[in-house]
Amino acid sequence: MKNPHWLGASVVAAALAVLATPAAMGQELTAVDVKSSKPAPRTADGHPDLSGYWKGTRDTIPGGNIAKDLPGLKLPLTPAGEAALQHNVTATIDPESLCIIGGIPRHNASGLPFEVLQGAKKVAFLYFYSYYRLIPVDGRKHTEDRDPSFFGEEIGRWDGDALVIDSIAFKDEKVWIDENANPHSDALHVVERWTRPDMDHIHVDTTIEDLKFYTRPFQYSRTWVLGKPDEALQEYSCSENNVDQTHLGFGPGPIRPDGTRGYLNPAPLPPPLPKPAAPPKK
Repeated sequence: MKNPHWLGASVVAAALAVLATPAAMGQELTAVDVKSSKPAPRTADGHPDLSGYWKGTRDTIPGGNIAKDLPGLKLPLTPAGEAALQHNVTATIDPESLCIIGGIPRHNASGLPFEVLQGAKKVAFLYFYSYYRLIPVDGRKHTEDRDPSFFGEEIGRWDGDALVIDSIAFKDEKVWIDENANPHSDALHVVERWTRPDMDHIHVDTTIEDLKFYTRPFQYSRTWVLGKPDEALQEYSCSENNVDQTHLGFGPGPIRPDGTRGYLNPAPLPPPLPKPAAPPKK
């Protein structure tokens, strides 16, 4: 299946965020089942230190799909959720390809790396697109009437060695819950449990609840590996030279039988343009 109109899907957001293959990004490793011999570092207050540059692995299958851990990769959509999915597929452009924040839980399903900076009262998650989330861990509660946002109102607390992030008050427009255009409403409630089982791995167990669009809560879990000391996020200006934006089609494009976004037999890329001749030396 080939669709040049959808293939115009911009920059890193609509292509590399989905594929994120070693050839494309140089970021993924091969497995997560080899445990480190070193324990997780701890901060001065005794909590595991989640700080680090974290990379995805090929063991996350299917990538980008929030239904990864569900039987048959089937989300428990309500009729309203089914209608919202069809709207996303037929009438919306991937928000990330338009440089709109992906939010949570979509960023947890991404193939791109991220970085964590942990302090005593706040924990920062830094993302490839130059987005960030700043999680307070100071005992505060959710506010009564919070303005909706892409990451929601996020409140952190420690439960033993797990950092629990409880998020509500999400936007319900210009949002996809994952790379495959699955929807969420303003009733979305996300609870993440972040742990660092050893030096080289970070893990999240996520409970996703949205009773407008899903008949029951469901789970998404994932592990990342620690990057090398010289690896770090680079500056990325999504809207700069976003030349494909006006040519993008609706929806995620085709979904492969394995639940990943993309084509079974993509057309080969055209050969690179010849380099211009160097000006004659004076």
